[in-house]
Amino acid sequence: MNKYAERLYNGIIKENPTFVLMLGMCPTLAVTSSAINGLGMGLSTTVVLVFANLLISLFRKVIPNGVRIPAFIVIVASLVTIVQLLMQAYMQDLSKALGVYIPLIVVNCIILGRAESYASKNGPVESIFDGVGMGLGFTVGLTLIGLIREILGAGTFFNRPFLSAIEGFTPITIFIMAPGAFLVLGFLVAGMNIIRKKMDDRGTPLAEPAGCLSGDCAHCGQSAMCTGKSKEGEKA
Repeated sequence: MNKYAERLYNGIIKENPTFVLMLGMCPTLAVTSSAINGLGMGLSTTVVLVFANLLISLFRKVIPNGVRIPAFIVIVASLVTIVQLLMQAYMQDLSKALGVYIPLIVVNCIILGRAESYASKNGPVESIFDGVGMGLGFTVGLTLIGLIREILGAGTFFNRPFLSAIEGFTPITIFIMAPGAFLVLGFLVAGMNIIRKKMDDRGTPLAEPAGCLSGDCAHCGQSAMCTGKSKEGEKA
């Protein structure tokens, strides 16, 4: 597998932001009441991630180390503003549905994490593929969660009649409410853990969760700014 295909594979499967690294949980739980919302949020994040990786990689040698995080945030914020304005102009319904979560892409840990850990250390082409891979992985995660919640909670498939067309079907409304997001995410993560176990047995392990959720401060891109480091992370 060449390095570009590997970046795509890592982002979508091996290091999937949603099911493996458990990143970006706020939009994952908040906007996935339907598949369209999940797809729109995922693709919006992908666009920002790809162009942020590209620009940060291009300017990585001229950005002073002491201000790299503020510089990254300025770049990401500019891209998010462009995406938000385009969505308000051409996809008004989706923009209203996603609401505040579009501007909050600026502080999405996936964006800053890839900027710090990959784009700032690698060339533009590799960084683009890394952004595409991680963005598609995030999109797949959000769309899958949204699709399951929409089918069970509303009986529709991408807003088209599906189970609701079956006589006697009663939507399980809890799935389009907040608890439904946790339930679906929990079952999907459990499924990913089963897949990880099988791949471990085959000798091709998936990435273990890293960063703040696991207390692995040594591998967190924001380690230098963190005020809540674990003792294990400080020792590392």
